[in-house]
Amino acid sequence: MALIVGNWKMNGLGDSVAEIAAMAAARSDLWVAPPFTLIDRAVIVAAGAVRIGGQDCHAKVSGAHTGCVSAAMLADLGASFVIVGHSERRTDNGETDADVRAKAIAARAAGLQVILCIGETEGQRDAGEAEAIVAAQLAGSLPDSADGLIIAYEPVWAIGTGRTPTPGDVAAIHGFIRTRLVERFGPAGQGLRILYGGSVKPDNAALLLGQPNVGGALVGGASLTAASLAAIAAAAAG
Repeated sequence: MALIVGNWKMNGLGDSVAEIAAMAAARSDLWVAPPFTLIDRAVIVAAGAVRIGGQDCHAKVSGAHTGCVSAAMLADLGASFVIVGHSERRTDNGETDADVRAKAIAARAAGLQVILCIGETEGQRDAGEAEAIVAAQLAGSLPDSADGLIIAYEPVWAIGTGRTPTPGDVAAIHGFIRTRLVERFGPAGQGLRILYGGSVKPDNAALLLGQPNVGGALVGGASLTAASLAAIAAAAAG
């Protein structure tokens, strides 16, 4: 079964948790990462039917890091997973592969599952560098263990733009990622989920998620309502 994960990014106020409640009433297989301010309320209304996670965490457990949130804090709120290395964090906040790796290690130490994001920009793809960029990000960002790890491939040029790679493009890059994961982790790499992220919608979910080595989707804007996210999950399930 495809794993459908919603990333709300910097969206949502208190009344938005009603959408989480609606998701929980509609399905029992969704994961959602609301903003930090809503995690505790989301956990309550999800009532275990929807898994709630964080959008990022700091690599340190605690300390003088104003405005930051540790993996232990997320776990303390009831979160069960965290997204690390999203392209917006890498671009807007200058996060390096080493930063992402440190966060992934911290998250696993706190008992959280990790969704680790990788992906190339439009310029890199047009220059024929997509595989090289993805390979470098995997080499620098992956923790030493595959335990509790999920990979999300997100072509940066397709996030929120309405553009998507062709199904063949998705299958090819996911196959490449699978090969690299097996090289890194051995047989464990064969079992890791690889999510696709980038303008996933109800009308293209079945086609994109039906490709080899695509184990689900990391959904942005289309995850903000229960109707849309549930529709994506239903389309993926056929």
